[in-house]
Amino acid sequence: MGRRIVVVGGGAAGGTAAQFARKTDRNAEITVFEAGKYPQYSKCALPYLISKKVKNVVEFSEEWFKHANINLLLGTMVKEVDVKSRRVLAEHDGETIETGYDSLILATGANSAIPPIPGVVNESGGLTKGVFLLRTLDDAYAISSFIPRVQHAVIVGAGAIGLEMAEALYSHGVKVTVVEMLPSILPGMLDSDTAGVLQKAIPEDILILTGHRVLGVEKEGDVVKKVSVENEEGEQKTLEADMVLIATGIKANSEVAKKIGCKIGEYGGVSIDGRCRTSLEDVYAVGDCTEYLDFVTQKPFLVGLGSIAVRQGIVAGVNAAGGRMFLPEGFVQTRTTKLFGVEVAAVGPTLKQIQNINPVTGRFTGGTLPDYFPGGEEVTVKVAVNPADGVVVAAQAVGVDAAQRINVFACAIMNKMSVEALSQMETAYAPPVAPTLDPLTIACDVARMRYVRKR
Repeated sequence: MGRRIVVVGGGAAGGTAAQFARKTDRNAEITVFEAGKYPQYSKCALPYLISKKVKNVVEFSEEWFKHANINLLLGTMVKEVDVKSRRVLAEHDGETIETGYDSLILATGANSAIPPIPGVVNESGGLTKGVFLLRTLDDAYAISSFIPRVQHAVIVGAGAIGLEMAEALYSHGVKVTVVEMLPSILPGMLDSDTAGVLQKAIPEDILILTGHRVLGVEKEGDVVKKVSVENEEGEQKTLEADMVLIATGIKANSEVAKKIGCKIGEYGGVSIDGRCRTSLEDVYAVGDCTEYLDFVTQKPFLVGLGSIAVRQGIVAGVNAAGGRMFLPEGFVQTRTTKLFGVEVAAVGPTLKQIQNINPVTGRFTGGTLPDYFPGGEEVTVKVAVNPADGVVVAAQAVGVDAAQRINVFACAIMNKMSVEALSQMETAYAPPVAPTLDPLTIACDVARMRYVRKR
């Protein structure tokens, strides 16, 4: 009898884990229990499904899993895991399914975090009609079907999902207001100065209210009608709203892990080591239900990026199938999006997250082509440096090819490069392609000079 591998959750992390377990052990019996009714799809693409930029977000179909000899069971909820007997009990359409395992991979994902705003939840415990989350494909379908009756939408949260959805709703002719409690947009990704560069690109008829908190959601009958907000000075206003989208982050779905005795981290995610192992023997965990170390701060963080979930899935799948593979000693959290035609990217912590080290920064706005050559566009690059040793710890970029410039910084951070070495990097140059000195190296040179003066 071959090795038995059970995966709980068929999203990006769980699906990838199953795939790489199969690549590692061709004879293993691999079962994936997925509570939802869809095979592996991209949650990151849901705003673009709503805006109709894409028509399909399924990445691996049921037929694909079948061809790979992976037993994918959709609409199947895991009810119990017995770690002593290594048995999993699940339920599908009222029928109980029982299977044993040699390796168990928990990929239970996360749920949308719902703040305690009066009026968001109705008397029966569900969301008030007209209030939406965006976490699943069914959420996206529900929003899409509701949009034709919407004139005014209020989005709570100006993170990536909130702003991506602002763009999606705006493309449908909806008047959008985004309410953010913190002082600037994309607060988990950008510092306030680089966020300001991005905000200038957002159409003026999209109202952005930073430094505001939502006091409550008002209904007319059983449907959303208004949202009341308050700024930091205590001034209140009421916003029209046929629709409210809550985009205030995620909460790890670690209930299964808690129930069986896995160690849970300080942020509520499952604690894992460099091989994606939990505190229980032969039990692994991957994706948004986990927390792992940040490379720069060496402090735990909740995983929320699809790229990290997939990398964890690869490692856990290989190890669950008898291989030996490791995660890096922390993730640099390289992230990007594109909003209203503008690329935004960042790597490493924001300045607020590393204010204890008082980092030295350098920022430069330059052209993507030499000044004399037509067609160039602006890009702003910012880099943060540890004042103790001059090592690059974070970077942000807004503009053309922001993501590719941030990928360079990601490589530098992971290899603990000094800002001096990075400022001397020889970048490609030709008038129709790139300037003599790339804006990323000039930003590094600004930071280098400030670092030298502080020594």
